[in-house]
Amino acid sequence: MKGKNIFIVGASSGVGHALAQSLQTQGATLFTAGRTKPEGIQSTHMLWDVTQMPATEALTQLPDTLHGIVYCPGTINLKPFQRLMMEDYRHDLEVNVLGAVATIHACYAAIKKSKSGSVVLFSTVAAKLGMGMHSSVSVAKSAVEGLTKSLAAELAPFNVRVNAVAPSLTDTPMAQFLLADDIKRDAANKRHPLNRYGSPQDIASMAAYLLSDQAAWITGQIIGVDGGMGTLK
Repeated sequence: MKGKNIFIVGASSGVGHALAQSLQTQGATLFTAGRTKPEGIQSTHMLWDVTQMPATEALTQLPDTLHGIVYCPGTINLKPFQRLMMEDYRHDLEVNVLGAVATIHACYAAIKKSKSGSVVLFSTVAAKLGMGMHSSVSVAKSAVEGLTKSLAAELAPFNVRVNAVAPSLTDTPMAQFLLADDIKRDAANKRHPLNRYGSPQDIASMAAYLLSDQAAWITGQIIGVDGGMGTLK
């Protein structure tokens, strides 16, 4: 990763922070954006709430060339369908999809200029499996998967790759209410064929791989990192 400029939106916690730590160790030059500056990360940081400020106003310190873009913000809004309001769907689309679109728009010329760049987005296992109380996030993350494949086709002539990682339940601050006690954690482990829920490092490792030259022939893919939940019974 030495000599590569990598831009991460949402590096202050969870998967984004684990990824930033890994890339920093590998010698990448990091640019970050989000509501909070990531602790322990050396980066050029830009304050940005994806729901409040246009990307063109916030992302003013990006370099002319980017070798990687990672959009980490997401939502977990789990309710029965009849309790989900239209505002829930709008918010989930805004954070998961439109924020990613705004990010890539702002970075489009810089990532094309690399001639070997990689864009990593995040979906969820719930976009593949029918899971109750997940309709809003499933709609949003399914849109992310469509965006991934369409952008991969458009950017392939410029040797820029676009992929998405689709995790299952991962131990991040956003998911703490699902892992709040030993009973919930034990149940979460048992739902996965590999008998454990994910760690931020599990997901970050795949994202780091997709950013690397080792993944130079991978594009347009939705890659499940889910302890087997998406394919095994």
